[in-house]
Amino acid sequence: MDTNLSEQIAQAVRETLKDELREQTAKGRRTARLYAGSGAAALYAGAAVTAFLVLVLDLALPAWAAALVAGIVLSGVALALRQAARRPAGRPGAAGGAPTHNPELGVPRAPSVTPPTAPPVTPPDAAPPGGVPAPPVPPTAPRSPGRVHSGE
Repeated sequence: MDTNLSEQIAQAVRETLKDELREQTAKGRRTARLYAGSGAAALYAGAAVTAFLVLVLDLALPAWAAALVAGIVLSGVALALRQAARRPAGRPGAAGGAPTHNPELGVPRAPSVTPPTAPPVTPPDAAPPGGVPAPPVPPTAPRSPGRVHSGE
């Protein structure tokens, strides 16, 4: 009787988990389709804005120059977006909160690098950190080569 009840409970849990997984998968597919559609729409919107930019610049410049200017502007936007994607979340600037770009030029500035520092040198007779210094060692007298110390 006890095994039958545990089997029924296990079967009910499995069915519930399968239904939940099926529902979550359907929601995930719908979300993925919506993101894909929004990405395609944004791509076409970007193409339309690019065409508009080229046509406006064509009023003052030859067509080839207008296309070149539009390409350079879009390359700058792509570079800025790539740099923003590489920057870790929650850290808009370099260490210490210093800005990483030059506002006058609009060009990213390399973050400053601090050289590594060497550990402090402690003299041999200095106390270890948090300890008591060792007693000094008495100097030993030099031995003459011909004389043997008898230990008397």
